[in-house]
Amino acid sequence: MSIVILYLRHLSSFFWLVKQALYWTFIGSFKKRGFSFREVLKQMNLAGVNSCPIVFLIALFFGLTLAMLTAYQLKKIGSELLIGALVGISFTRELGPLLTAIVVAGRVGAAFTAELGTMKVAEEIDALETIGVNPVRFLVVPRFLALLVMLPCLTIFSSIIGILGGFLIGKFSLGIEAGYYFKRTLEALVLKDIFTGLVKSFSFGAIISLIGCYQGITVQGGAEGVGRSTTNSVVVSMILIIIVDCLWNTVFYFL
Repeated sequence: MSIVILYLRHLSSFFWLVKQALYWTFIGSFKKRGFSFREVLKQMNLAGVNSCPIVFLIALFFGLTLAMLTAYQLKKIGSELLIGALVGISFTRELGPLLTAIVVAGRVGAAFTAELGTMKVAEEIDALETIGVNPVRFLVVPRFLALLVMLPCLTIFSSIIGILGGFLIGKFSLGIEAGYYFKRTLEALVLKDIFTGLVKSFSFGAIISLIGCYQGITVQGGAEGVGRSTTNSVVVSMILIIIVDCLWNTVFYFL
């Protein structure tokens, strides 16, 4: 029974954080001095630009792998020329948003938790409240906005690199010309595919930032608590990402 009460308490606190983050992002900033745009740009650089190399590697090798696996099966029915369309749709609708979110959750979400958790343990967050600075406005909102903007950008980047990875297999293994490969890819893609991936990435960005910040500002137990919360942040973020991805797939399947 105590575990249920603990989870309900965490759920209540998390929704309070979500409410405060949305308020200071879209309403509170118009009433009084809101978040710092300089801090948002800093977090966009740390969370987005610095994540490009690892997103590039993951997307490229996953694109190569997906193309090789599909080519192996498509050759049996003489349809290997469809590999561009298959890789393009797969990355745009599903693999691009999902792979990017998982990578960012492990890299950026954990960093958010560790950074805010360290501040919590050092009582810096309490000091902010003492001098009248709202911790959610000052610490959470810049990170929230940064991922809302950068995760869709990283998703687009990931999808493009994944498609290029598929092209490398199509070109050098199957002999498909570049013009034909990209033409079939663009013909297969529709606006709904792109819209689906972007909607997913926005929701994933919100999940990663809010879970990471919540785990950070609720740290208890010193350095050991920071490590425990960092692990929880990554695990919970990945679970929610997969659940929300399934829900979005269900919604778009019937649209």
